[in-house]
Amino acid sequence: MALEIIHHPEKKELTVRISGRFDFSVHQDFRKATEWDRDTVKTINVDLKNTEYMDSSALGMLLILRDKMNNAPSAIRLLNAKPEVKKILEIANFQKLFTLVP
Repeated sequence: MALEIIHHPEKKELTVRISGRFDFSVHQDFRKATEWDRDTVKTINVDLKNTEYMDSSALGMLLILRDKMNNAPSAIRLLNAKPEVKKILEIANFQKLFTLVP
């Protein structure tokens, strides 16, 4: 699993790109990647374009991130999920909690 972080200060956005497996093995890296100064980041994009697999611990990490963002659905966008990953998100009803962007 590779994790890439891109900060867009002018947009107050942080993009986290996850490649490979999004599971418990990456929880520390994901937590570190999503630590930010609330004055400089208002939106977090989680780019799942290259994510091959996601398990329940990944769903939990996303829920914790949502709590950090004060439960604002528009504050976290899940981008480019492949059909198999999107299916997991939809089974968990994450489309009601997050903004899913194709």
